[in-house]
Amino acid sequence: MSIVAFVAYLSLEKKYSVNTIKAYEKDLNEFILFCSEGCAEDNVDEVSYVIIRNWIVALVDGKIANRTINRKIASLKAYYKFLLKTETIAVNPLAKHKALKTAKKIEIPFSEAEMNEVLSSMTFSEDFEGLRDKLIIELFYATGIRRIELVNLKVTNVDLRQKTIKVLGKRNKERIIPLVASLMSLFEAYFVERNSLPAITSDEFVFLLKSGDKIYETLVYRVINHYFGLVSSKVKKSPHILRHTFATHLLNKGADLNSVKELLGHASLASTQVYTHNSIAELKKVHLRAHPRNKN
Repeated sequence: MSIVAFVAYLSLEKKYSVNTIKAYEKDLNEFILFCSEGCAEDNVDEVSYVIIRNWIVALVDGKIANRTINRKIASLKAYYKFLLKTETIAVNPLAKHKALKTAKKIEIPFSEAEMNEVLSSMTFSEDFEGLRDKLIIELFYATGIRRIELVNLKVTNVDLRQKTIKVLGKRNKERIIPLVASLMSLFEAYFVERNSLPAITSDEFVFLLKSGDKIYETLVYRVINHYFGLVSSKVKKSPHILRHTFATHLLNKGADLNSVKELLGHASLASTQVYTHNSIAELKKVHLRAHPRNKN
């Protein structure tokens, strides 16, 4: 079975993003190379689990992190599930495979004080780029959207009258997210500056460069890293940390997990639960302060 057919399946049926598809394809090609050079096996459709395990051992010996190895094996799993679906194979060689153990990755969100310092105390320039950068930060914190969702946000999906935005998430799944009051005037001021740009080549998108072209993901990362680098000593300062901050602060204030799941656009509660460790820590503090049996 051609990998080309698998890639087409991921794109057309699963609606995976371009970057995700490229990662799957890269992992598969690495495995194909291993099979042909290390095992004299050219047809990866018919390999046994022994060969896959040999690849895993080779990756471990090559000092590849367990998390990365698990991701590569996940690509293989998806491929063999596709082969089962198309009746190319009868047995999935990875059916009984168990992922390698990995240390739990805990992301440290920004504190409310750090968020207030950036959004309330920091002075942004009043030109187009200053308004854009502040809106980017405010929108991340107020909605928890992903970086790619912000980059692809369209003007027609911003409804200031209803105070909502429509976001196109993973697998082209749409969701409506409410906007907080502080975003209204910021959006209005930004649109005035945006519409006054000398030339606009990407008019359908909300966030643009000064040249009028659509903004890109690397620039969004640089914006977040720059402004939070002025107020925070945290090692990681990225759009994803703002998404994590959004979820953690909501949970700390009493929002239920299901609501946060819907706002984040997660397919399952398991994905949302990774954000709960900080809210649990906050609950412990409240419990210790308030419970009459706690003498300390």
